[in-house]
Amino acid sequence: MGRQAPSNCSPVGASRPRNGQAVQTMMPSPTRCAWCGADPLYVDYHDREWGVPSHDDGHLFEMLLLEGAQAGLSWLTVLRKREGYRRAFDGFDADRVARYDERKVAAVLADAGIVRNRLKVLSAVENARAVLRVRESHGSLDAFLWRYVDGRPRQNAFRSLREVPARTPESDAMSRDLRRLGFRFVGSTICYAFMQAVGMVNDHLVECFRHAELEP
Repeated sequence: MGRQAPSNCSPVGASRPRNGQAVQTMMPSPTRCAWCGADPLYVDYHDREWGVPSHDDGHLFEMLLLEGAQAGLSWLTVLRKREGYRRAFDGFDADRVARYDERKVAAVLADAGIVRNRLKVLSAVENARAVLRVRESHGSLDAFLWRYVDGRPRQNAFRSLREVPARTPESDAMSRDLRRLGFRFVGSTICYAFMQAVGMVNDHLVECFRHAELEP
């Protein structure tokens, strides 16, 4: 994340001809959270996915897996490998990942399409098994995770990156409970990044066009 991105102008059409020449009408690009930069993949993620409330167990497991994989790396690095992760981890199917044995783990570690860190790969398998335990006790991963915000997205109103926390009491509690259930790579800062990503909190800056779009 970062400060406000510059609002660049881009031509969107032609006005009435002047002296035989079509004059391009310039419209400002929407103001975004500057952390997404100008990379098309990152911009698309910011515009379409980040901060959108998700209640799909498969997507929630995916984001837990990817946020854990991101530890120590840039999020853009993980986004660029997302399709590789999708292939390597059976479409983020927790039931399948939970059954991975040592041979399957070795095959995943040989896949250049992911971050080949053994601890992170093993944690993904352990986390899938923990998801199954959560389902047994709470019915769904969705029901378990969203209770930390009482089932409703928190609407923040931050005006600069300096105001956005790296962790909160809610992410502390989530991290503590997930660890107790056997999840790995779920420190409080990772949990808060996860909460931002899946829309448990609306942390788009107020000046970002997505902030208002994600308000109830």
